[in-house]
Amino acid sequence: MAEYTPFGLAVKTKLLAPPRTQEWLVSEINKDTGMNVDSAYVSKILKGVRNSERVVSSISKILEIPVPTLSDK
Repeated sequence: MAEYTPFGLAVKTKLLAPPRTQEWLVSEINKDTGMNVDSAYVSKILKGVRNSERVVSSISKILEIPVPTLSDK
């Protein structure tokens, strides 16, 4: 089972207060990008299994956290 990357942990932490779900985040990503991502895909990004610059940038924008760099992975 893959563990969360530092970016994934930052996302999960940011979702705690105010309490928001990953489903809420998926909905916001879809609105922001016009893509149709699902919770499983976002989970893979947070664990470093998948990498989508567009989705990562959207998450960073929505949650107001820094975009990870190569040294963060």
